[in-house]
Amino acid sequence: MIDCENEVYTRIVRMLREEFPGINVAGEYTKTPSSFPHVSITQSDNSTIADKQDTSGKEAMSLVMFEINVYSNKSEGKKAIDEKMFSMNFRRLAFTPVPNLEDATIYRIIARYSAATDGENFYRR
Repeated sequence: MIDCENEVYTRIVRMLREEFPGINVAGEYTKTPSSFPHVSITQSDNSTIADKQDTSGKEAMSLVMFEINVYSNKSEGKKAIDEKMFSMNFRRLAFTPVPNLEDATIYRIIARYSAATDGENFYRR
């Protein structure tokens, strides 16, 4: 299996911590973050691309999908991750604001991105 989860996570976390000092970031989904802004980044799928597999039996390319949950009580920067994922050649599959009925001052977005990878590079398909 081509494993790029740590690479993608690290790239996003670096950008977020540069742009938003003190941001709370996790590698797993958190239902109730302890502080804001909070971002969870999880790889939700990693599948072989069959027509990119050769006779060596090794996986040449994988299709990966990441889910990112953003919780923010700030008015700016809510879409910085979208720009970062595009710069890494990911394709956005969904970008959905989720109403917070308990506290309307907390903004939440669920975003999903997909890319093909050979383990070193990411490609839009």
